[in-house]
Amino acid sequence: MRLRSIALDGFRNYEGFSAEFDPGVNVICGENAQGKTNLLESIGFLSGARSHRARGDKELISFHRDRGTITAQVESRDREFLLEAQLFRGGRRKLFVNHVKLKTAGELSGIVQTVLFCPEDLALIKSGAAERRSFLDHAICQLRPRYAEALAQYHKLLDHKTRILRDWEKNPGLLQVLEDFNEAMARAGALVIHYRAHFVRKLAGKAAEIQREFSGGREELEISYQTVSTVQNPLGPTVEIYEAIRRHQESHARAEMEARSCLSGPHKDDLLAHINGQPARQFASQGQTRTAALSLKLAERELFREDAGQWPILLLDDVLSELDARRQDFVLRRITGGQVFITGCEVPEGEFSRDEGKILRIRGGKLEE
Repeated sequence: MRLRSIALDGFRNYEGFSAEFDPGVNVICGENAQGKTNLLESIGFLSGARSHRARGDKELISFHRDRGTITAQVESRDREFLLEAQLFRGGRRKLFVNHVKLKTAGELSGIVQTVLFCPEDLALIKSGAAERRSFLDHAICQLRPRYAEALAQYHKLLDHKTRILRDWEKNPGLLQVLEDFNEAMARAGALVIHYRAHFVRKLAGKAAEIQREFSGGREELEISYQTVSTVQNPLGPTVEIYEAIRRHQESHARAEMEARSCLSGPHKDDLLAHINGQPARQFASQGQTRTAALSLKLAERELFREDAGQWPILLLDDVLSELDARRQDFVLRRITGGQVFITGCEVPEGEFSRDEGKILRIRGGKLEE
């Protein structure tokens, strides 16, 4: 998988920008606030029309523009693709592959897959459950389009149910449709849990192996999936998961009405980490949690390689400067193979100063010669 070139027009601080990339390492350097992360964000957008830091497309468009465009040439599965994303301030986005309009953003994931590692990810273990769910969702959506559909449906149903629970006292008639939403949420939720559980099972094995190698065998990382309490076997058939969710909904029905919020479902899932048998979030040192976060991200990359038969595009957004020399060296040795984009104020020394890579200097949203 390789990004050959990209052109940006009205995307963040980029106007009329274009660049070609090396199939190996691409170092994007420059002073702060010049657009390095914006460029990585545009590359990441190609893998599913999602941004890791924007809540909507409007935030991606230049302030004085009504629209923005990302155009990219990609090599994937021994084929050439021309991707185009048109973003509008007052309308819905349009996505094209080889000039054919896509029906869903998930179709992009079948062409481009990316793994992003940014400084915020180093706090993944210590962060709240929402951040870890987001990590899972972003990864699985790229691998399994059906998961992306089920997740989108679930969140839509969750929004409706939340409004019902919030307003039922003022409008008791809303309770007549509550059971319909519970039924639909249980079906979509069963698929969400099924895919998450199978992904975590594979992720846990890879991450444990990486953590063990990094620590010289001194640290055992255990990753487990926490979901609805009545789901005894999240790896089991979806019909059994559905029935377990329904039991949980029924037992929490009164509590939800009193709390005026949805208390039952995979929107409360978590990814739990233990290091040497102790909960990492409470007891692990900063160094241990950073290493565990690294292990999760590197494991995600290797799972993509096994699943798709090709390396995903790796995006390292100013993350090396946040690591000590030992962790930097471990990451750089582990990511050989595939295309890599690294941002930073300076060109990294050593491994990535070799001649076969490419250095792009960014200043004010423009490429410096």
